[in-house]
Amino acid sequence: MRTGNLLKKYLTITLASIVFGAGISLFIDPNNLAPGGVSGLSIILNRLVPVETGTLFLLINIPIILLGMWKFGFKFIFSTLYAIFAISVFTNWFERMQPCTSSPLLGAVFGGSLVAAGIGFVMRAGGTTGGTDILVKCMKLKKPHLKTGTIFLAIDSVIIGIGGLVFGNVEGVLYSIISAAATSRVLDLILYGRDEARLIYIISNYAEAITERILQELHTGVTYLKGAGAYKKEEKQIILCVVKKTGAYKVEEIVKQEDENAFMIVSNAKEIYGEGYKSYFGEKL
Repeated sequence: MRTGNLLKKYLTITLASIVFGAGISLFIDPNNLAPGGVSGLSIILNRLVPVETGTLFLLINIPIILLGMWKFGFKFIFSTLYAIFAISVFTNWFERMQPCTSSPLLGAVFGGSLVAAGIGFVMRAGGTTGGTDILVKCMKLKKPHLKTGTIFLAIDSVIIGIGGLVFGNVEGVLYSIISAAATSRVLDLILYGRDEARLIYIISNYAEAITERILQELHTGVTYLKGAGAYKKEEKQIILCVVKKTGAYKVEEIVKQEDENAFMIVSNAKEIYGEGYKSYFGEKL
């Protein structure tokens, strides 16, 4: 990796670690929330032993790092080691400041969002924040179809339950669930983006006219599929196109204007890879 790219990578990890640490120490920890992950376990243990949350975060990660080193090699783990150390330092540093809020709800939502932002940008930089990040990456090797945020939510649910037993506070558990849900949602948003689109099939006797207008007015690709009606056995050209949600209404207007009798199917496409969207190899985190 070139020096410029390497500096950019570690600057991103550093800034993301600051955001992560702020989320824990200024929002989540002071409101007695344990929304999951190693950070949640660290908060729980902090109530049982006289050790700072950031330091506990570092200690708990040691055996998990060894697992990651075995699975992914030292090169991958080096950036993770840096992220873990940076998060530990910034979490302890922010702990010395006044919390941003004493509201558990605000702490859950904003803290969970900041933690997710920290995790997401570290992962986009090619590292992890340790802990469940490494466990999730290991699980993704066997279950690549599962979304990262969904796996985090499942693991976090177990830790939230442990937090509920330690704190003995049902409300705290509920707020922790809100925080974990916010983390899951924001994490998927950062890793996968808001690339939801509409998948549209159009069957019409005026397929060429419709296609020409879609190409000219929406500047999006169109594919012809060959089909035949089962009743009349007539061959048909089926238009297939994928457009952003904001452009779907325009396709519908074009079809309506060109052929009111056209048969059209519109469905959601949650993940799209290829030109104009995202790279398959670059986005599978």
